[in-house]
Amino acid sequence: MQDEYRTVAREGVHETEVNRSRFLCALAPAATEREAQEFVARIRKEHPGANHNCWAYVIGADASVQKASDDGEPGGTAGLPMLQMLTRRDMRYVVAVVTRYFGGVKLGAGGLIRAYGGAVGEALDALGTITRRRFRLATVTVDHQRAGKVENDLRATGREVREVRYGEAVTIEIGLPDAEVDAFRGWLADVTAGSAVLELGGEAYGDA
Repeated sequence: MQDEYRTVAREGVHETEVNRSRFLCALAPAATEREAQEFVARIRKEHPGANHNCWAYVIGADASVQKASDDGEPGGTAGLPMLQMLTRRDMRYVVAVVTRYFGGVKLGAGGLIRAYGGAVGEALDALGTITRRRFRLATVTVDHQRAGKVENDLRATGREVREVRYGEAVTIEIGLPDAEVDAFRGWLADVTAGSAVLELGGEAYGDA
C-alpha cells in the first residue's frame, strides 16, 4: 500500500491556446471510476459544440485503474499523453478532460501530443496539488476529567482529531502515521497516568 499519493487540490478549468485551437483542461478529484466517468459526461454536456472531449483518469493510491480516450483525435495523440502527464506527476484519484475547439490549423501527431499533455501539465500547475498520507485510524478513550487536556494537547501537537464523542467516557478519534504508534502510546500513558485506552482501527489517507 502506498504511503502517500498526490491529487488535484480542487476542481477547476485551465485554458491554453495552440495555433488558434483552444484547449480547455478540466481537472477534478475522483474517489471512484464512476465519479470520474460522471465528470467526463458532465464536461461533454457543457461543451456540445467542441470538436473533441478527450479524457484520462487514474484511480487508486497505487494507480490500479488507468484509462484514457482520444475521442476522435488520431490514436495515441490525446488520451495517452494526458494519462502519461498524470502518472508522471504521481497523480492519483484524479480525472482530466481536455476540450478542444479546432482553430483551423492542423497540429500533426507530435503537436497534438504536446498540446494535450501540456494542457494537463499547465492545469495541474494552475490549480495546485495536495499530498495525502496514509495513516492509521485510532480511538483514544479517556475519562471526562482528563479529556479536555488530552484533546488540547493533540491539537497543539498537530494531530488530526477527526471526531470527539461524549458518553460515560470521552472517545477521541485521531489519525496516526504507523511509525508513530508506539511513541504515541507512551505519550498517552504519560499524560493520562495510564488511564486512557488506545484502540487501533483500519487505514485511511489524509492531507499531509
